[in-house]
Amino acid sequence: MWFVENLGSIAVGLVLIAIVTFIIVSNIKGKKKGKSNCGCGCSSCSMNGICHKAEENK
Repeated sequence: MWFVENLGSIAVGLVLIAIVTFIIVSNIKGKKKGKSNCGCGCSSCSMNGICHKAEENK
């Protein structure tokens, strides 16, 4: 049976899909709360004045 023979690969694939989904959902929630995705403050970022320019004009 194909399913039983590949059960390990299927399990690893499902775990990877769950991890990627968690990361994407976490990034979306953080973005809605106004948090940065890079995990550091904007003051040390080389794109400091550019990435939040549209939000400041609102």
